[in-house]
Amino acid sequence: MFYNIAVVGFGLAGRLAVLELSKQHHVTVFEADDEHTQNSAGKVAAAMLAPLAESVLCEADLALMGLDSMKRWPSIIAELESDIFFQQQGTLVIAHQQDKGDLQSFAQRIKPLAEYTAERVSAQQITMLEPELAGRFNQGLFLPCEGQIDNQAFYKASFAQLNKRKVKFVFNQRVTISDNKINNRPFDYIIDCRGLGAKGDKPIRGVRGEVARLYAPEVSLTRPVRLMHPRYPIYIAPKPNHEYVIGATEIESQDDGAATVRSTLELLSAAYTVHSGFAEARLLNIQTGLRPAFSDNRPEVSQVGNVISINGLYRHGYMLAPALVAQAVSRIE
Repeated sequence: MFYNIAVVGFGLAGRLAVLELSKQHHVTVFEADDEHTQNSAGKVAAAMLAPLAESVLCEADLALMGLDSMKRWPSIIAELESDIFFQQQGTLVIAHQQDKGDLQSFAQRIKPLAEYTAERVSAQQITMLEPELAGRFNQGLFLPCEGQIDNQAFYKASFAQLNKRKVKFVFNQRVTISDNKINNRPFDYIIDCRGLGAKGDKPIRGVRGEVARLYAPEVSLTRPVRLMHPRYPIYIAPKPNHEYVIGATEIESQDDGAATVRSTLELLSAAYTVHSGFAEARLLNIQTGLRPAFSDNRPEVSQVGNVISINGLYRHGYMLAPALVAQAVSRIE
């Protein structure tokens, strides 16, 4: 069956939905931002795929959904004409001696997922996993199966692919959704992926994330590294060409302003304590973003009439979006 479908919101969930639906339907995309979607939480994120690490705070069913999404990412990327960095070599979790208790608490709260469990690693094993961290940490955790994606390359390549498919884009336009219509224009189905743009219609809040992107030619980490920190866990995600994304997993704040001096110093200082090579790194940018979340921090796929909504991905965007979009698309097909 061929349908005329509108997708509202061209962030991560929106573009995954368009990639799937445009294979056999006519799709029109409505986006309040311009084509660069700089305010999209998915563009600011480190794009880590970390179901084991995230199981510390989320329910087991969401973590298992993360495993499902991780299996979907390679086929999604394979449909794009550009090479997209995708890695699945696990995550290394470390802590300085004074934060040993935080590491132990983190380890105790990780939920086993299918055949995957956290593995305690010694100083020697840390050196084997990441030779450049030799002698810096005495103990840690290795989380197998986890990975990451180059989100900025994915955003660029997916937009190029959709343009080739002749998807129609309407940028810089806020819309109203009513009676299966977008601004009084009828569609067979409407996929609402507005995130915080739907705040007036849904009980969602923003959760702040802050990331710094560095060019660090003196650092050669091969997988995401999480550092236990007194204020909040900090992650270091290596990207292609010696770029690194350093960020905090979450700050319970709806402030969408620029990063503070305190946060910037904490992020960069923590990175330096992991690897001294970050001292000579070039700071490419510091970005902040708000991620949409419901009160229970669980995502939701809901439907009213022919309007299907995907929202509340919280900090689990890349980990859950493919599986959630598949749920939404199945309601059409």
